[in-house]
Order: sequence, then C-alpha cells, then structure tokens
Amino acid sequence: MPYMERGASRLYYESHGEGAPVVLLHGVGGNHASWFHQVVAWRESLRVITFDARGFGNSTDTEALGRAAFADDLEALLDHLQIPRAALVAQSMGGGAAVTFTARSPERVRALVLADTLIGLDLPDDIALRMSDIAARTANLSQIERVLGPTFTRAQPASAYLYTALASFNDTNVRTLRGEQPLTSLAALDACGVPVLFVAGVEDVLFPPQEIQNAQRLMRHAEYLEIADAGHSAYFEAPQVFNEAVFAWLARHV
Repeated sequence: MPYMERGASRLYYESHGEGAPVVLLHGVGGNHASWFHQVVAWRESLRVITFDARGFGNSTDTEALGRAAFADDLEALLDHLQIPRAALVAQSMGGGAAVTFTARSPERVRALVLADTLIGLDLPDDIALRMSDIAARTANLSQIERVLGPTFTRAQPASAYLYTALASFNDTNVRTLRGEQPLTSLAALDACGVPVLFVAGVEDVLFPPQEIQNAQRLMRHAEYLEIADAGHSAYFEAPQVFNEAVFAWLARHV
C-alpha cells in the first residue's frame, strides 16, 4: 500500500492510469475509496490520484493538525510523485485544501473543480450571512440527510448505505475535525487565473446551488455546472452525469 511519510503521520494515496494528472480530494464523509466511480471512468485517459486526508481512511494524523495541514499535505504529495502541475477535483471539505493550495501556488494547478462546496472561500457578507443561517438550520440533520439528496436515498438505498459504510473507516467526522481552515477571497482566487468549475447538486442542503452560483458569478475565470437529482455528493449520487460533464470540462484545460 503506497504511503507518504509526513512527520509522525502516514498519508495514504493511490495512482491509477496515465496521462494528465488529476488529484481527487474527498469530503468529510469520504476517503480515497469514495471516488471509485471516477477512478474507473477516468483512468483510461487521465492519471487519477486519490488521497486520504490526514485522519481519514488509511491516513493518520499523529500531530492532530487536521485542516491546518491539508494544503501542505497536498503540496507534499505532488512533490513526492514528482508532479509539477495537476488538475484538482475537490468535494466539500476537500475544497478547502484545493482553494488554499491554488491561491498560494497557482503555477502548479491546471484547473480546479469545486464540487458542492464553498469551503476555504472568504465569501462576501451577503452570501456569508445566508450560509451561516443555512449551517444553523442543517446542524441537527442526520448524516444521510446532510450529504445525500432525497431522490438518491429513495431510489438507491443500498448505495446510500455504502456511503455511510465508507465513512465508517474514518477516524475523523464533521464534529471531530481539527485545525483551522485558511480562507481565500473570491477575488484572490480569481486573480490566480486558474480556470474554476463550480459543481452544484440541485438538492444540496449544505451548499444550495443558488449560493454556489452567486459565488461563481463574482469570478471571471469560473464556470458553473448544476446536476439534477443530486444532493451534497453529486459525484457519488449522479456519477455518470458528473463524470461526463467534469471530464469534458477538464479536457479543455489539462
């Protein structure tokens, strides 16, 4: 099993296929295994790299750094694999690491996909206020209600169970996540010149599509993709639509 040593911690990763490198960064309810739909769909055309954030999946976080180290870990992974430049596809929590890394090292990022997330972004006051209200309203929802849309959970109960089963291998969850998440303004991210694609699930209760689109409209270098019948985990709930649309977008930039 491939590990990268980071201080006292061990970080797990996998690399599949050949071609332009794309690193997949999971959310708080996921780990490297959550991306199985994308690995199989893209590995014939891209080098697909999955990565367990510290405290998730097979990775440890002995130093208890949490989010504060995520961007540094991403940089270390690219160095370890001798990848000078890659595309990043990040879902939910993974967006924080991707945004922070892109803002400080834009020359190493070919393209950035932010799926169902505004994490890591210092949002304008009006959007931030609405997002704060949304966070309060959704705080007591079950994990399934938070991360999966009702269309998916009704139609595919076995896959909904699989989602929770994959999350059970994580040492960290949304309530035990450590570290402070650095923030980057929309203007600063846009000034990097890196093409960005925001992806939104129509049924996402944590990051509603209208708020994601409001953020996207403030950036010159950003585009927007909306996926029907999906909640906060569009990559998992509607993988065929997600894979085809995101791959087509990546093909224009990598």
